[in-house]
Amino acid sequence: MGKWSAIFLSIILAVCLSVVGLSSSSFAKDKEIAYLSLADYTGPIAGLNVPADMGLEDYIKEINSKGGVDGVKIRFIGIDTRYDVARGVSAYKRYRRTPKLLVVNSIGTPIGKAIARLIERDKRLQIVPGDGEFQAHIGRNFIWGPAYQDAFAAMMDWVMDDWKAKGKSGAPIVGFISWDSAFGREPLRGGKEYAESLGIKFLPPEFFPPGTLKHDVYLTRLEKAGANYIYAGGVEPTPTNVIRDAHALGLTKKIQFLNGYWGATLLGIGVHAKALEGTAIVSFFERGEDALKNKLVTDLWKKHRGSMDKFNEVYGMGVSWGMTCEAGLKTALKAVGYEKLKADDMYRAYQKLGGLDKHGIQGPCAYSQTSRRGSLEVKIYRVKDGKIVPITGWRKAPDGVSLHKF
Repeated sequence: MGKWSAIFLSIILAVCLSVVGLSSSSFAKDKEIAYLSLADYTGPIAGLNVPADMGLEDYIKEINSKGGVDGVKIRFIGIDTRYDVARGVSAYKRYRRTPKLLVVNSIGTPIGKAIARLIERDKRLQIVPGDGEFQAHIGRNFIWGPAYQDAFAAMMDWVMDDWKAKGKSGAPIVGFISWDSAFGREPLRGGKEYAESLGIKFLPPEFFPPGTLKHDVYLTRLEKAGANYIYAGGVEPTPTNVIRDAHALGLTKKIQFLNGYWGATLLGIGVHAKALEGTAIVSFFERGEDALKNKLVTDLWKKHRGSMDKFNEVYGMGVSWGMTCEAGLKTALKAVGYEKLKADDMYRAYQKLGGLDKHGIQGPCAYSQTSRRGSLEVKIYRVKDGKIVPITGWRKAPDGVSLHKF
């Protein structure tokens, strides 16, 4: 019995050693960091946020398929907040203790502002849409591109060029229509001052509640006030719907309509191409035909999403977010290594990314110790024959933020 007992114990020991070996190799947990998107997948801006997070997620998949960034993979966590501040705050509180959560993307200025103090307390960083306050008061909040008022100022420069090119004398009259919200008003906090510095006559702006279905009354007031140009704000589909209503009123024949970052995408043009014809768009990321010619972006879409029939150019902006995260992680790992890596190290790393090339998707990264702008350049596009085509090259946007007292 002693002999058989010894053999049995030897077998048990061998099995145990095999299991231990298997656990330490095949089942070893990957090194990873987390990226949290406080997103809107079913709310008012889902039409743009969904393709953007697709681009981000697909780029992260590519990184991870190659072993990660210096062996460290990125875990993407997307939470549908429905563009609701309370849901956004709740989601952040729920996930804030996720191991090595280094980046938070707040899809919505109100959510970004609501969790800013928590981000500061946790010594973390968040990226946010375009509120100039994040540039005026340097902190842990990094804007995706130039601030909203910077882009509006760039559009006003184009308005003056367009006015002169048409042989008009004097100064144009500009109207503004957008959501009655902090986001809807943000382009004017510095942008209005810039327009007036050019000699533009700026009409009292028209604001309406998000979700408004018809905009005739607001548009009619701007028409009667003599507007030559009207800037339609909000997030797609709102800008498209505003111009749809303007077209039905016959206003697009005599007034040049303008859009900001989140208006007249391929999504809206697919439904209202005729109404949107001639609309001018200011953007910090590639739109329309430019986006369709960016091989890095379209190859990624085809690989992970299939047919280009449902492609939306905001997908490329999400890819750009992924590039920034990748570069930031590489910089942070070089500084402290994985074991010591904390959220504060990623915050420090983002401030060193100035000049990072974005493969044409947007201008070079402009983050630094004194800059929270994701880039400095914008392009002006126009809707022509059902397509979005560039009518300028990349141009540096004016500093609209400095013209407002925050």
